[in-house]
Order: sequence, then structure tokens, then C-alpha cells
Amino acid sequence: MIPIGVHEADEIERGITNFVRESNTGLIVVGPPSSVAPINRDLIVGLAARYHLPAVYATRAFVPRGGLISYGSDPTTEYRRAAGYVDRILKGEKPADLPVQAPTKYELVINLKTAKSLGLDVPDRLLAIADEMIE
Repeated sequence: MIPIGVHEADEIERGITNFVRESNTGLIVVGPPSSVAPINRDLIVGLAARYHLPAVYATRAFVPRGGLISYGSDPTTEYRRAAGYVDRILKGEKPADLPVQAPTKYELVINLKTAKSLGLDVPDRLLAIADEMIE
């Protein structure tokens, strides 16, 4: 695994281009919602397509734009759960007394058109457990 540490948008293309020169296996795009990845999703998906890199993303928003696969929690569900915490805090509960909550459901989304363009056959077993397939 070779991390590509990018903190600003202009580093993305340079980082992925250098990555491709060193290795040609695949790309895993992670990061919190406030990272540069979601803001630059079209650039990242485009670079993955240009260099024929299979890429896995932490959020589903990349997949309809041409990303190969995403596996991560549903942001809408997470925001709803956060709203419940805000409500409890506004009603007087101490934030330190509230338990830390981890996501309870993860979504697997696969873009079959992208898989085909990369020459990848998605195993039936993976298709069977996918929450959504984009054709």
C-alpha cells in the first residue's frame, strides 16, 4: 500500500500520476467528508479512468460519476443520527455522557459499466451482496 497524501486539490493529479508510475494495481480513496476527495470527485474518477485504475471509494457519490465500487456508511443515516444527538444535547444531556456510535449499515455500490471498461468481471458472489448496481 502506497499512501498518496493530498491536502489540496492541485496535489491530486500529481499524486495519482506519480502513483501510476510506481504501481499499477488499484486506488483506494478514503477520507472524511471534509477532505478534498468529495469536492474533487470528478477529477479523481476521471484520473482513475484515464489510467485504467480500479478504484474503491468510501462514499457512494463517486460511483454514479464513473467510480468502480464504493463501500461505506450511508451519510444520510449518519446525519439523522447526529441530529438525534443534537436534540438530546439541547434538551440538557451532557455530550460526554452520550455513547460513541459507529455506523450500523454499510452500503456496497458497484458500477458495472466502469467494471466493463476496465476489463473486470465482477464475481456473482459480490453482485449478490451489492446494495446497488449501476449499469
